[in-house]
Amino acid sequence: MAYIHGTATKVTFCIENAQHPLSIDSGAHCSIVARNYLDNHFQHWEKQLLPTKAINFKSASGKMTSISTIIKEIVIPHRKGKIRLNAESVVLDDAHIQGLLL
Repeated sequence: MAYIHGTATKVTFCIENAQHPLSIDSGAHCSIVARNYLDNHFQHWEKQLLPTKAINFKSASGKMTSISTIIKEIVIPHRKGKIRLNAESVVLDDAHIQGLLL
């Protein structure tokens, strides 16, 4: 299922055989995911982090702290099959998003 919310398209996708929300934002500079979302939905995700230099992010409420990057295979259901992508996302310590922003 997909629907438009503002300038982002919301879809449901699968990671590790579980459904998760995904926001596809054509204006986003990179893919991000919140640390608390990973804490709540994936065990041992810290072991999958890639070495990364610190990246500066800012929001309307202030500076956001990046931890590292992580790669997860996502599967997006499609009427003619499945779309499989390896999504590399920046993990933010203090982001307030639910799911993945791609």
